[in-house]
Amino acid sequence: MIHQDKEVKNIKTKAKPSCCCSHDDEPVHSENDGHDHGHEGHDHEHNVEGSLFKMFLPSIISFILLLIGIGFDNYFLQDWFTGYVRIVWYAIAYLPVGLPVLREAYESIVKGDVFSEFFLMCIATIGAFAIGEYPEGVAVMLFYTIGETFQGMAVKRAKSSIKSLLDQRPDEVNILQDNIATKVKAKDVQIGAIIQLKAGEKLGLDGELLSDSASFNTAALTGESKPDTKKKGETVLAGMINGNTIAEVKVTTAYNDSKLSKILELVQNATTKKAPAELFIRKFAKIYTPIVVYLAIAICLLPMLFVENYVFSDWLYRALVFLVISCPCALVISIPLGYFGGIGAASKNGILFKGSNFLDSISTIQNVVVDKTGTMTEGVFKVQEVIIKPEFNKEEILKLVNVLESRSTHPVATAIHNYVGQIDSSIELKDIEEISGHGLKAFYNGKELFVGNFKLLDKFNISYDIDPKAIVYTTIAIAYEGKFAGYLTIADEIKEDAKETVAKLKSLGVKLTMLSGDKANVVQFVADKIGIANAFGDLLPEDKVNKVNEIKAKNETIAFVGDGVNDAPVIALSTVGIAMGGLGSDAAIETADVVIQDDKPSKIAMAINIGKQTKKIVWQNITLAFVVKAFVLILGAGGLATMWEAVFADVGVALLAILNAVRIQKMRF
Repeated sequence: MIHQDKEVKNIKTKAKPSCCCSHDDEPVHSENDGHDHGHEGHDHEHNVEGSLFKMFLPSIISFILLLIGIGFDNYFLQDWFTGYVRIVWYAIAYLPVGLPVLREAYESIVKGDVFSEFFLMCIATIGAFAIGEYPEGVAVMLFYTIGETFQGMAVKRAKSSIKSLLDQRPDEVNILQDNIATKVKAKDVQIGAIIQLKAGEKLGLDGELLSDSASFNTAALTGESKPDTKKKGETVLAGMINGNTIAEVKVTTAYNDSKLSKILELVQNATTKKAPAELFIRKFAKIYTPIVVYLAIAICLLPMLFVENYVFSDWLYRALVFLVISCPCALVISIPLGYFGGIGAASKNGILFKGSNFLDSISTIQNVVVDKTGTMTEGVFKVQEVIIKPEFNKEEILKLVNVLESRSTHPVATAIHNYVGQIDSSIELKDIEEISGHGLKAFYNGKELFVGNFKLLDKFNISYDIDPKAIVYTTIAIAYEGKFAGYLTIADEIKEDAKETVAKLKSLGVKLTMLSGDKANVVQFVADKIGIANAFGDLLPEDKVNKVNEIKAKNETIAFVGDGVNDAPVIALSTVGIAMGGLGSDAAIETADVVIQDDKPSKIAMAINIGKQTKKIVWQNITLAFVVKAFVLILGAGGLATMWEAVFADVGVALLAILNAVRIQKMRF
């Protein structure tokens, strides 16, 4: 486990790591640096090979010296290879692998952590030298160091897909000033500036596309490299890579507030939130290690009182074997590595877990409660029909509605704007008020204007002569001058993978419920289409909270999936809150424990499956380490196991656990 904590810290700070995985020191090049990367890839391969050789060089030196020493001891006997010469030879073989561990042990003791695994290894190997078992002392430290090097490589591999996100944001962008492109630092760019994005360049800030159309690779945000074509006026996000034409983007969000910045923050903070198994093992190791040291002392000294032919060196050897076997590194490294692997596998697929504790929690989910709009449907509305009563001027009413809805970011407002067209700047509304879960209210020329659902009209005692339940589509009611003026119907498309999502969740044994503020018959229509039996509509934010509390009252775990500001309270209330990160509001994303970057509901089932597989691998590693160590500990205490068995029980089990942990990186979900 050498250097593991340092490596975590380096990922958070983007500093150069001091760990054995020195190929982290490679400079990262943005795709917009203008260089030809053909040679760079070739150089990178040589750098990686060189760093691997450098990592293993101390072990190679020790291994060669150890083999020569064993050869002189057993096969090519030399008269000079005795006494101090032999001791010095093995000491020189020990130092390349032993010095780093001795230093780590010293630093741990200085910090007050006496009973570390480094301390155990130092006692065991120096003790082996003290009783004349020089080859075994070198071998134990050699194999321990080799194991640690492989562990460092495995940790880096598990984190690589997470760390790659930290390199997705270019530091510089080209800003158009008087039609001349000027390179400036992305963090200094002001809102309203225009970025010129060349083919193959990565966007540094969120913005609005000014060009007629452009194709973008969204892999940095969604985990998928399928090109996404954007049209003029649509939102484009930092991290997206421009296709093969020059595009212009108007900056709409500050550098630190971009979606990618928020994602990076989530990734950087993910390692700080530990799963219960990780927290348990850390506490366990602090108690377990000193107990093992005292037991080893007892194994060495207590037999003096009971054994007739007591030989100190024999019992010291047993105690040293016991210490090597008992080293907890297999547990301490393989469990966090399993969770890192799970977080990395999820991020590859466009799913961000804010901590390994949420990987643990999502694996036990019994209920998935989903919002409708933007979660199971596209959230892209189109006006289907406009019904305005004859006594009202249809054109005037639609212009008023368009101006009022322009104050909202809801997809419904976008649909109305797309239908009505340009906002009439001559219309000035006053006292605009948003009534949560109902709609909008304003005054125009002293006359009240209401736009929202029919509950809004009920709230202000405005009568209407239609039955809203008879209309299948989402309905926007309009009232003006205290009278019902008419309504618009708006339709939303069901996401293509929504039905598949429901089937997958059911196969995982998860119960499904749909909650929405939309009309009950619209919600039921969508629920029937995708196969959800329990669906509730016409819900205010507090109604959603009450429904989730009803499920929680049954002592069942809940994952709530939503995308709007109104969903933030229930996301916070649920066992695991999941936000749709594409169309989702910042409030929902910040409150959520898991963020689905491409808004695909099928990723809900994938997230649960990744959680289940991660937990399964972690518990396999815990079981493997405890069973093997317990068995060999008993053999060691009884004098039936040598240092070689001890090496297998420590380094061998650690390597097996690591190989098991990295499997999750190869799995398909």
